[in-house]
Amino acid sequence: MRKTLVSLVLTTILYVPSSAQSIPTKDDGPVQLDKVPGLYSIAVSVNDTIRYDRHFNGTKEEDVFDDQSLTKSMGSLLIGIAIDKGLIPGLDTKLTNWFPQIKNDPDKRKQDITLRQVMNQASGLHHEDLDKLGGIAEYLALTDPAGFVLNAPLLSTPGEVFHYNNAATHLLGIILTKSTGMDVLSFAKKNLLDPLGITKVEWVKMKDGYYDLTGLENIRLRTADWLKIGSLLLHDGKYQGKPIVPKNWIAQVLHPDVLYHTEWGFRGSQYGLCWYHITYKGQEMTYGLGWGGQFLVVVPGLKMVLAINQSREDQNAIRRAGRFLEAIFPHFFDAVSQGQPF
Repeated sequence: MRKTLVSLVLTTILYVPSSAQSIPTKDDGPVQLDKVPGLYSIAVSVNDTIRYDRHFNGTKEEDVFDDQSLTKSMGSLLIGIAIDKGLIPGLDTKLTNWFPQIKNDPDKRKQDITLRQVMNQASGLHHEDLDKLGGIAEYLALTDPAGFVLNAPLLSTPGEVFHYNNAATHLLGIILTKSTGMDVLSFAKKNLLDPLGITKVEWVKMKDGYYDLTGLENIRLRTADWLKIGSLLLHDGKYQGKPIVPKNWIAQVLHPDVLYHTEWGFRGSQYGLCWYHITYKGQEMTYGLGWGGQFLVVVPGLKMVLAINQSREDQNAIRRAGRFLEAIFPHFFDAVSQGQPF
């Protein structure tokens, strides 16, 4: 996710999508899906069968999209794989294991920051300046973004305060690289993407030479390929019967030991281990969220996975996310839960 200070929940529906023709809305008349600006692709699977896969505004099935902070959720699965392989000791391993320079910091609280706290957006570490015009560009231009975060004064006591922190999340890519001896993309291809049959991938490194698990320099995948990643949460980490992500890690992703309330996404959501959680119309849901309305939503009780990509252009990014939350997702959810066609 790119921004942090503006709620993604909108109360007014500005545009509403359709499946074959149109979806009526309570406030506006029906709107043709292919006339919704900034909408690129929606894919939905139910019981491991793709029920819907359409592209809009000139995009094509083979296109990969700017997935923003969905990268974090995928990174969470990579961390779980590395833990299962014994390459990372565990969630409560302290950052000093990978960044021993922290031991010399005058603020001794930094020595207690754990991997879990970084993944929960509760590390207390400094973050990029999103309030400042050009703040993200300045952060991305840094040659030592890890040092920028680790050397700055703490903003809160580790573990106490949820604060969405892209700059701290970048540490996860460095941790994965140091722990596995492989760059993040190579590790992801070998242990996640290739086993899922995901072959079309674009990703660029940060200026420090590391792939970013934050989503500022994010991974780009086909929308339909996110359905494969989401399906792992439905099958204890298996894909077509083959174990990909360890079962115990999937259990933690679905029900983290520690959760923090967040204003992002569906109203009332909680955050833990780089995923969001909410009970929606009686169904437990786990989802990933990226700036501009990129979503990967998993509804285990319905065996449903939905992925959507939209333009990440900043001016209308919040509007696009709100449109998804208030109109697009409810339509598909209700259709699946009621056994109706889209």
